[in-house]
Amino acid sequence: MQDLYAALGLPPEASDEDIRHAYRAMAQRLHPDVNRHPGAANQFRDITAAYDTLSNAAERASYDYKRRQSPERPYFTLRVTPSSQIVRALNESQVLYLLVELIPDPTLVIGNSPLNLTLVIDHSTSMNGVRLERTKLAAHRLIDQLTDKDVLSVVAFSDRAEVLVQAAPLSDKNAAKTAITTLQAGGATAIYEGLRAAHAQNQHYVGKNFVNHIILITDGRTYGDEQDCLALAERCIGEGIGISAMGIGEEWNDVFLDRLASITGGTSQYINSPNIMQRLLEERLRSLGQTVAERVTLSVAPDPDVIVENAFRLAPSAQPLLCENDPLLVGQVLPQLNTSVILTLQLPPLTEVGFRSLVRLVASGDIVWNNQMDYQVVADVSTEVMSQPPAQEHPRIILDALSKLSLYRIQQKAAEALARGDVREATRKLETVATRLLASGQPELANIAMAESRRIANTHMLSDEGHKALKYGTRRLLLTSGE
Repeated sequence: MQDLYAALGLPPEASDEDIRHAYRAMAQRLHPDVNRHPGAANQFRDITAAYDTLSNAAERASYDYKRRQSPERPYFTLRVTPSSQIVRALNESQVLYLLVELIPDPTLVIGNSPLNLTLVIDHSTSMNGVRLERTKLAAHRLIDQLTDKDVLSVVAFSDRAEVLVQAAPLSDKNAAKTAITTLQAGGATAIYEGLRAAHAQNQHYVGKNFVNHIILITDGRTYGDEQDCLALAERCIGEGIGISAMGIGEEWNDVFLDRLASITGGTSQYINSPNIMQRLLEERLRSLGQTVAERVTLSVAPDPDVIVENAFRLAPSAQPLLCENDPLLVGQVLPQLNTSVILTLQLPPLTEVGFRSLVRLVASGDIVWNNQMDYQVVADVSTEVMSQPPAQEHPRIILDALSKLSLYRIQQKAAEALARGDVREATRKLETVATRLLASGQPELANIAMAESRRIANTHMLSDEGHKALKYGTRRLLLTSGE
C-alpha cells in the first residue's frame, strides 16, 4: 500500500489544514503549468491522488483503517548525501552532486525470487572455437543453478534466430543442456533477430510475480538494426523485462550495448577472456534471484529552475543511466548492499539567502519474493543558501565516488576528442588518466592508458582492446567507493 502521507511529506496525524498546505506547496513546485520536467508531471499525479484521498474525511478514515491493519515494513530506505550541505549565494549557476542510496533493511530474510529468464547466445562464425564452447559451458552451469520454479528459454542467433529451449518452468535440465550442446558456429551477426525471438519467449510468462530478464551474449557488431533493438528495449520497459548484455572480445559495439542495457536498467559487461564467462553469468544469476526489490525506478522531479545534467548508477553494477525520461531505471536493490546513484544538478543563480527546495525523489520497486508490489519511499531534498558559508568538510563517500567517476569520464572524453580529430587533447587526457590510475594503486590500468596515449600519438587511433579495457576497468573502480 502506498504511503499517502509520505507522498505529501506529512506524518499520519497531520491536520486537514496541514494537508491543504502541503498540497499547495507541492503544486507550486511540480504542477505541469510551472514545471515541464517529466518527473514533476509523474510525481504530481501521485501527489494529487494522495490529496484527493486524504482531503476526503470518509476516504481518509478508510485508508487509515487499512493502513493500521496491514502495516508495511521498510524493505529499503532512501538516503541522500549532497556534495555540500550549504551553497554560496552567487549570481551565476553552480553544480551540486547528490549521492542517492537505496538502503536495504539489514534484518530482512530474503527468499528466492522466481526467474523468467531468457538466454540469447550469438553463434555467428566469429564465435567459433573457445568462445562458443565456453559460452555453452557457462550456460550449462547456469541451468544447474536454476530450480523448477524458474522459467527458462534459450535463443541462438546468427543471421537468423532459433529457439533452442521453449519458455517453460525448468523441469528437464538435461534436455536444455543437450539443446545448447548441439549449437554450431556459422553465419553473420543479427542481434535484432535474436532479441526479437527472446522477447517473444520471455513474454509467455512475463508478470510481476517473476524477475523477467533477457541476457544477451555476443562477440560482434550488428549492422543496420541497432534502432530496432533499442525500440524493442523501450517496449520491454513497460512490460517489466530487463536486458543485460555481455560482450566477448573487442569487436562488439560498446556504445550500442551500453544503451541497450541502460534503457531497461540492466547491465553491460566486457568479457576480455572467455574463461571468465562462467563467473560473470553466475554473478548475474545470483543478483537476479536474490533481490530485495526488482524493477526499481527513481523518479527525479527537480524544482522548475534546477536542471538534472546526468545520472550514473554506481552500485550494484556501475552503469550510465538515461535521464532523458522519467523515471530512471535503476534495476535492483540487493541484500546487504546499498544501491547508489549519483546525480549532477545544475543550480540556477542563487542570490536570496535561506533554505530552498531542490528536488523530490521517489524510489519504487517490486518485492517479488514477498509479493509486495509498487513499494515506494520518498525524499525531498533542500539546501541552505548563505552569503558566506562556513568551511565544510565534504562527505568522503561522495568525494571518493566523484574521484573515480571523473576517471571514467576523462577516458570517455579522450575517445570523444579522438573521434573529432583532436589527437593532442585525446593524448593529454589519457596521460592524465594514466597518472591518476598509478597514484590510486592501479598500475595495470595505468599501463594500458599510457600505451593507448602513445598509440594515439603515433597512429591517431585507439585499439578496440585498450578502449574497452579502460572504459570497463575505470567503471569497475566505482564499485569500491568507500563508506
